[in-house]
Amino acid sequence: MAVWDDLTGQDEAIAVVRSAAEAATASGPAAEAARGMTHSWLITGPPGSGRSNLAYAFATALLSPGNPEGDLAAKRQVEARTHPDLAVLSTERVIISIEEVRSLVASSQFAPSVGRFRVMVIEDADRMTERTSNVLLKALEEPPERTVWILCAPSDADLLPTIRSRVRTVRLKVPDVADVARLIERRDGVDSATAERAARHAQSHIGMAHRLATNEEARRRRALTLDLALGIRSVSGAVLAAATLLEVAGADAKAITEERDAEEREHALRSLGIEPGGAIPPALRGQLRQLEEDQKRRATRSLRDGIDRILTDLLSLYRDVMMLQLGSGSELVNVELGDRLTALSAHTSPAATLAAMDAVTTARERIDGNVAPALALEAMLTTILRGGAARRGQTCDHPRGPSGPPAGRSHRLRRDRRRRRVDADRLRHHVHSLEVVHDLHAGA
Repeated sequence: MAVWDDLTGQDEAIAVVRSAAEAATASGPAAEAARGMTHSWLITGPPGSGRSNLAYAFATALLSPGNPEGDLAAKRQVEARTHPDLAVLSTERVIISIEEVRSLVASSQFAPSVGRFRVMVIEDADRMTERTSNVLLKALEEPPERTVWILCAPSDADLLPTIRSRVRTVRLKVPDVADVARLIERRDGVDSATAERAARHAQSHIGMAHRLATNEEARRRRALTLDLALGIRSVSGAVLAAATLLEVAGADAKAITEERDAEEREHALRSLGIEPGGAIPPALRGQLRQLEEDQKRRATRSLRDGIDRILTDLLSLYRDVMMLQLGSGSELVNVELGDRLTALSAHTSPAATLAAMDAVTTARERIDGNVAPALALEAMLTTILRGGAARRGQTCDHPRGPSGPPAGRSHRLRRDRRRRRVDADRLRHHVHSLEVVHDLHAGA
């Protein structure tokens, strides 16, 4: 089996790096350059497109002796991250620290020990600050002859222009739902219906499709997220829904990190010669304290990732509503909610749906700017509710004709209009209050 077989929907990108790997087996720098081999690469693509998978497949091909299709022994070592000529920098925190990059740059100066190349992989290179990126820039400007850098990021715009000018960029596209479904079905051993539903709900995100296909709790939390969004009817309901969404994201993050945290702590205690449940000597507490701090940073990133998944699911919901309102005929992401989506599309206007999608995007930007997630979610849901309420306020049960409304109902119609105006004023006041608090937090 070739090392490229587990990649899906990226034929053009695979052709580029495969050609470079074949050139690497040729003799002499001139032969390598003639076929596109270079010392630094940047693999970009949307989340879930398989950036890191392609990076490690390329690394396997470069580290396999004389075999651009990938040697089985090298593949196993790369998968375990134990190959002596492979160095990997990945983080589960919000940013990559400058110390980590300095350490990686120092190790890049070593000569290959068993192969022709020493391969340095940085996942999530977009998480480097400008100062950290400048440390990497020096290594890219003057690399050792047999060192190959492979960076991964969502977009080349996420890196400094000086780094972009020193790498060869390979861009990935969003794979088709059918391609991802076939991969999940083959790799995870699930039935075709489950694989298709997971790939569709994940919007072709390979990692999330795997999780939705194999984890019942992940599917339940996603369904709860969409049900909450469709059930909001009042400002108080929006605030309560925001709190529930935050709890869902927290539970999702906890499910991902809790088991791993326990395993890491148990391994650390065992490596220090401490029995489970035994007393920790004061001299060793500093090492465990560092582990706990790293786990807290990982939990912070995991919570943000959980919130981001919720926002992505909400965008898919309003995207489906927009497709129904415009009559585009495009396939829906949330086919199972067809009746409720149809009802919502008839109840609101395309402008209100677009405003809802803008509110989700604004919430994501605010959270990225370190606004309290609860506050950002409350403002988002209240804004979405305001858009729906404004649409409802444009319709009347009994349109006025030349002779006006029925005499017996005129008082009730006037009362309903007054109530709608009061509700709209309250919504505007609430959103304004949330935005004021957001500005205060941002200023702080």
